[in-house]
Amino acid sequence: MPHRKEVFHRGGYYHVHNRGADRGLLFFAPDNYEHCLRLIKRCQTRYGAAVIAYCLMPNHYHFLLRQDSETPLSRFVNVVFNAYVQAVNRQEGRSGTLFEGRFRHVEIDREAYLIHLCRYIHLNPVKAGLVQKPEDWPYSNYRDWMGLRYGTLRDQAFIREFVGNAEDYEALVNDEMQDMRFRDELRCYAWD
Repeated sequence: MPHRKEVFHRGGYYHVHNRGADRGLLFFAPDNYEHCLRLIKRCQTRYGAAVIAYCLMPNHYHFLLRQDSETPLSRFVNVVFNAYVQAVNRQEGRSGTLFEGRFRHVEIDREAYLIHLCRYIHLNPVKAGLVQKPEDWPYSNYRDWMGLRYGTLRDQAFIREFVGNAEDYEALVNDEMQDMRFRDELRCYAWD
């Protein structure tokens, strides 16, 4: 497969995501999530990647990353997930690809969209019906944003600059959750 032209630049924010081949599982057990997070923690400084928001779902993942060095974020993502696939393949006695294809990314160049994207990422498990509240999903950094857990995969300066504090962000998330519920309730009135 030919290389794609990737334009990543220092200081840029990127929504990075991918899903399992044939929409299959990426994470087969809680240990898989933990191993993936350890790989991310181990590699983020080395490759100059700042993790702003993330959510690991059973069959896909979402990250909002900032490139803090001249090393393209694609190196960070490729190193992490190549190592992850090798470990899962050994564990599961399988071979071949785990992902649908190359990861996808979109540069986020509007400040207003940054917080919307964080909220979207953190609400993924709620939208999927896996939990009732985002703080109930252990494989995102929403708990860290709220001060309920003190993990290293968060950027406190980003949170202070773009959100303010945990209460402000919680209010934004709760507003979106109310809108989600309202849209779900309205579906029963939709015309077929």
